[in-house]
Amino acid sequence: MTDVEAPPAARRATAVSRTIGRVSLGLVLAMAGVSHLTSAREEFQAQVPLWVPFDPDLVVLGSGVVEIALGAALLVVGRRHRPLVGWAVAAFFVAIFPGNISQLVTGTDAFGLDSDTARAVRLLFQPLLVVWALWSTGAWRTWRDRRRERHVELQA
Repeated sequence: MTDVEAPPAARRATAVSRTIGRVSLGLVLAMAGVSHLTSAREEFQAQVPLWVPFDPDLVVLGSGVVEIALGAALLVVGRRHRPLVGWAVAAFFVAIFPGNISQLVTGTDAFGLDSDTARAVRLLFQPLLVVWALWSTGAWRTWRDRRRERHVELQA
């Protein structure tokens, strides 16, 4: 059953859940971005892989600014553009994933992740962040609906 076919009460509950998810993710991203620029700056520098050809501090500052911008976008962008923001946030989470892999491979301690097990468990949560971004913004649903519409048009 699609969202459109669901009863009105179920659609409202889903919309409220998505809003809570989107706002929560926006706040988490914004707070993480602020911590990149302030209190956790050195911790984040430890996560920048050695193969990144830029100064680790510059990478941390840049990613902090991006996180603040994405977090703010999740909070303020109107319904029409939310799917685009969702895809951008998901892409960001995919882009930073190699840094998390590097932290595991190199055994770098940061943020209390002081064992390979802790670092490996953290990797499992990155795909969940991608799903959270796509679900809470309706990005996945919008993509799926457009794909279905195109399929119907091609069949006609």
